[in-house]
Amino acid sequence: MMRAGEYNIILAGGGTGGHLYPAVAVAEQISKLSPNSNILFVGTKKKIESRIIPQMGFDFKSIWISGFSRKFNLKNLLFPFKVLVSLIQSFFISINFKPHVVVGAGAYVSGPIVWVSALLGSKIILLEQNSYPGVTNRILQRKADRVHISFKDSQKYFNDNSKIRLTGNPVRTTLTIMERNDAIEKYSLDVNKKVLLVIGGSLGAGNLNKAIAENLEVLINNDIQVIWQTGERYFKEYSNLNSNTIKVFQFISNMSEAYSCCDLLLARAGATTIAETAFLGIPTIFVPSTNVAANHQYKNAKSLVDDNAGMMIEDSNLLKNLSQIILETISNSDLLSTLSNNIKKYSKPNAAEEIALDVLQLAEVKS
Repeated sequence: MMRAGEYNIILAGGGTGGHLYPAVAVAEQISKLSPNSNILFVGTKKKIESRIIPQMGFDFKSIWISGFSRKFNLKNLLFPFKVLVSLIQSFFISINFKPHVVVGAGAYVSGPIVWVSALLGSKIILLEQNSYPGVTNRILQRKADRVHISFKDSQKYFNDNSKIRLTGNPVRTTLTIMERNDAIEKYSLDVNKKVLLVIGGSLGAGNLNKAIAENLEVLINNDIQVIWQTGERYFKEYSNLNSNTIKVFQFISNMSEAYSCCDLLLARAGATTIAETAFLGIPTIFVPSTNVAANHQYKNAKSLVDDNAGMMIEDSNLLKNLSQIILETISNSDLLSTLSNNIKKYSKPNAAEEIALDVLQLAEVKS
């Protein structure tokens, strides 16, 4: 029997929304199942987690770690020093907080705190959102008590199958579909016109943004309104395109409103985006990123396309084919309905709860 209030849980993840929001979804479920548990997020000061986590009411501490660029970059010279400092910071965080369980949600952010906490005796759970696991999780797997994966294909990259749980990618409980007209009015758009939602990720997607900008006139001429998240890297470049029918944002915090508005979504094929669109049944045109390991976004999108659960445009074809595919899809109500129904079959709505239960069970063993 779990006793609420005895557990200290650290969740480490961030850098991008794809690594942060699955951890948030698990934290929300832990709070629901064990309301008196102490939850602490660990991340970096300059990335999305430092803004989002305090807004959600969770405690947050930062460490100095940053990613290692695969291309030559003078900042890489600081990387060993940042790792050392981050390990020291993580040591003091773990010593002071005394976590029963640490959940690593992937990416470099989770490395130091997971590694140090494991050495200090905490139970470790890793979340792997993608079909091809990231470097951090492949390194940390030896320290893990459990590894929760979203794709069956991930299993072959981990050494100990007894640790693996095929749970699915956790989705935030706060994500809901509201009345379409109410959502559209919040954006001051016309309820009688179609809405395209464009999401290139929290940092942004250069080619996707460029293609939208070059096709805006065609979309406007066909009475299509656009809600466009450019990402922080590109907002200044495209903010001047904001208008009565084109709503340009650096970042959209209330995704329930945005998803509720859209008749069609244009987005990268990251695991978290797929999990959210499946959960809500959002008709989507996926544009797989080419800057990912093992081309896993293409594989993600291709599996959906093969099941008629999504559309796909490859990055190289964006400028040539984007407007045509958008217009043909958004105007076809039968196709939109089919895409919505079929992508729902990929949803694993209980993933966050299952992982949270596993966290609390390990915490009870530790306590």
